[in-house]
Amino acid sequence: MLEQLLNLVKGEAQETVINNPSVPNEYNNEVVAEATNTVASGLRNMVAGGGLQNIISMFNGGGNNQQSNANNRQGGINGLVSNPLVMMMVGHFAGKLMSKFNMNGNEANNVASNLIPGVLDNLVNKTNDPSDNGFSLDGLLNSITGGKVAEQQNNGGFDLQSLIGQFTGSGNNGNNGGGGSGLMNIVSQFTQGAQAQQQKNGGGGLMDLIQGFLKK
Repeated sequence: MLEQLLNLVKGEAQETVINNPSVPNEYNNEVVAEATNTVASGLRNMVAGGGLQNIISMFNGGGNNQQSNANNRQGGINGLVSNPLVMMMVGHFAGKLMSKFNMNGNEANNVASNLIPGVLDNLVNKTNDPSDNGFSLDGLLNSITGGKVAEQQNNGGFDLQSLIGQFTGSGNNGNNGGGGSGLMNIVSQFTQGAQAQQQKNGGGGLMDLIQGFLKK
């Protein structure tokens, strides 16, 4: 899933980074890698901090984000810009652009404010598109929790759609012996998985993988 995310960022970065004179060409790949790491690690950190519900709400409750025409997409991006998680990612990425690539504040904020919400809007669209097999919410959660989703599903521990339904109020809270306690147990397992991933390689594992994909 991480490589698919990298390719998605590459597509979104064509105008924002690749064709942007504010970003020197020799930094293009590094900026794309940093943006990919910002999104992946931001989602992982949110799960690790107990914010799984916020991610599910953002991806499943995207509403207008699921429409692909330009007007609806712009509305989806505008909604994401005000999301605290997205704002945190934008600020983090802008800081990296200034500290690592010597961009001034206005240029860095412009790139970050356009690229990060655009990437997330596209990611939400793709995870909600049943015809796109490359992206799914369970695949995304699996990639940032070190296999916790796949492990639990394969063991018959829970059904992800039931979990989503409980968070959004559209499912049967009694599924899988769910209820509140079952739901909190699932959230706890996801949180622990994401925390374990944070601790690997001092938190630098994601960037190492992303840079490896760029060298292919």
